[in-house]
Amino acid sequence: MPYWRDTAPVFADGAALPDGAHFDVAVVGAGFTGLSAARSLALSGARVVVLEAERVGHGGSGRNGGHLNNGLSHSYLDAVERFGPHKAKALYETFDHSIKTIERIVEEEGIDCSFRRSGKLKLASKPAHFKALQRNFDALHKAVDTDTAILGPNDLEAEVRGGPFHGGLLYKKSAMMHMGRFVTGLAEAVHRKGGVIVENAAVTGRRRDAAGHILTTPAGTVAAREVILATGAYTRGPFGYFRRRVIPVGSFVIATRPLSDEEIAATLPGRRTYVTSMNVGNYFRLSPDNRLLFGGRARFTADANIEADRVSADILRKSLGTLFPSLADVTVDYCWGGLVGMTKDRLPRAGFADGVHFAMGYSGHGAQLSVHMGEVLADIVNGRADCNPLDGLAWPAVPGHFGRPWFLPAVGAYYKMKDRLG
Repeated sequence: MPYWRDTAPVFADGAALPDGAHFDVAVVGAGFTGLSAARSLALSGARVVVLEAERVGHGGSGRNGGHLNNGLSHSYLDAVERFGPHKAKALYETFDHSIKTIERIVEEEGIDCSFRRSGKLKLASKPAHFKALQRNFDALHKAVDTDTAILGPNDLEAEVRGGPFHGGLLYKKSAMMHMGRFVTGLAEAVHRKGGVIVENAAVTGRRRDAAGHILTTPAGTVAAREVILATGAYTRGPFGYFRRRVIPVGSFVIATRPLSDEEIAATLPGRRTYVTSMNVGNYFRLSPDNRLLFGGRARFTADANIEADRVSADILRKSLGTLFPSLADVTVDYCWGGLVGMTKDRLPRAGFADGVHFAMGYSGHGAQLSVHMGEVLADIVNGRADCNPLDGLAWPAVPGHFGRPWFLPAVGAYYKMKDRLG
């Protein structure tokens, strides 16, 4: 079981689907995107229902590594080269806005989730990677984010004592929180504002009628004027358009026993979120109760089950011991896996397609961006057509991909080769 679920209250206000009810908006998926959209819509007076195939927070929102990092998944220089400086800056600032959105909702709803602006440190695993981080820092610090700093090898002593690392790029706006307590608090906020959340209600069929949409679920039939799809890597059922564009990739996390103050001082004295610069790298942070949460794409697979978790946990334990030898034999209390919704170019997408509004494909940056994009989708449904920061990004289907990513082992081998040679 994920640490986030085991240490958070269970959402207890799920409802049965009212007979014959018609809603203004049906939201498919009770993760961060869907719940954020539902909260905003309920605040605006809309009648909204959230349909969740499992339980609130079952998917990526309850299975991630707990990072709320600003900055693009690509380097800022790559974004400038592809989109030009104006669009690159707008995309970068969307992640800044995303963390502000979470911070505001936490305050407005009084959610006890240990939200903290910790800063993120991207660690150079090789000397050449540090040179690339320096080039990226020079560009983004000048053009878009003065709340960044470049740290040389000698500056890392106060931040992280592992590695070896060759320096890092510090993003000071980045944050962290307890994901399980946040997703439950967000669902409770939807309920308080009049939204209906129906669990165990996977959408198995859909059709259009004169009034909008008819969605079929095991819990009953839903009629709604508009539909928001917020399922990401967990997209199932009659949404083949999106399954051909989102690549589900397994990501895995282990959580140690709580560490002592001495152990923290010897490993992560900076208490930030951390990510390494390798293509097949690791990410890590301390939990609110001082466990080391250590994750990564231990295996390139779309399997997320008990056996996949066990195998991946063994791989992560070895990586943990390599980076932090003093913790090589530390007890691991939790291991879990989840699916990350990747796009071919690792850029998220949002808009209107195949008859529904959508936001997904966050490509490993969903914990922060999804909450913000939920509010954006609500604004779009309410008539603000100009508020989508991801508008205009073409999104062709992945050739040969129809839901099960058979090509992942080859992709993994390619990136591992790049790490060896780069």
